[in-house]
Amino acid sequence: MFIFPAIDLKDGLSVRLYQGDFNKKTIVNPDPVAQARTFENAGARYLHIVDLDGAVQGASANLDVVANIVEAVNIPVQLGGGIRTIEQIQALLKLGVSRVILGSIALQAPELVEEAITRFGTEKIVVGIDARAGKVATEGWLETSTVSYLDLAQEMVRRGVTRIVYTDIGRDGTMSGPNLMELTEINAVPGLDVIASGGISSKADLLACSQLGLYGVISGKALYEGKLTMAEVVEVENNAN
Repeated sequence: MFIFPAIDLKDGLSVRLYQGDFNKKTIVNPDPVAQARTFENAGARYLHIVDLDGAVQGASANLDVVANIVEAVNIPVQLGGGIRTIEQIQALLKLGVSRVILGSIALQAPELVEEAITRFGTEKIVVGIDARAGKVATEGWLETSTVSYLDLAQEMVRRGVTRIVYTDIGRDGTMSGPNLMELTEINAVPGLDVIASGGISSKADLLACSQLGLYGVISGKALYEGKLTMAEVVEVENNAN
């Protein structure tokens, strides 16, 4: 199981939100590049970056910061937030991003996801499914659809997707523990590797996700607040792989 330290970008800074609310923002590091190096030096094997501005604007908004992070570290980086076109995907991969995460566009234009899989391969394209009370949210979580997270997951498999990031918005930034019930359900969709996001608060949560057989877990706030240490991350990863 991979454990991905998260760096959320807003206005060029590393921040954390509470339940995706932009009005509940905390700056955790004014230098995201330094934060990326800190995670790598502490043993991270992969970084998860979200362009929060891009998610709302529908176009990548912190490309200079992302480029600097990719150049500064020697571990792979996956990026999501506002990626809506084949041209954007191509540019990000050329920039050195290892995986591109497609979110809103997966619901709005699933044929684009299928095209991206065909052009760039399943290893480069990940779909982010963000749900509020089981329904898929889009546009930086500002809009909630009537589509079930499971229905979208199954549609993505039909489109050729093999890996998703699943976020329970109600748990994001709350450190209340992951939604194990929904994770169990989505992990049961045949053909999917699932990366869990939202609510991770401790080593025990990582172990619970590992026991579900998940591909990965994303952690942000717990790491920044010291509820979870990178030493614990490394330990769980080593024992789970």
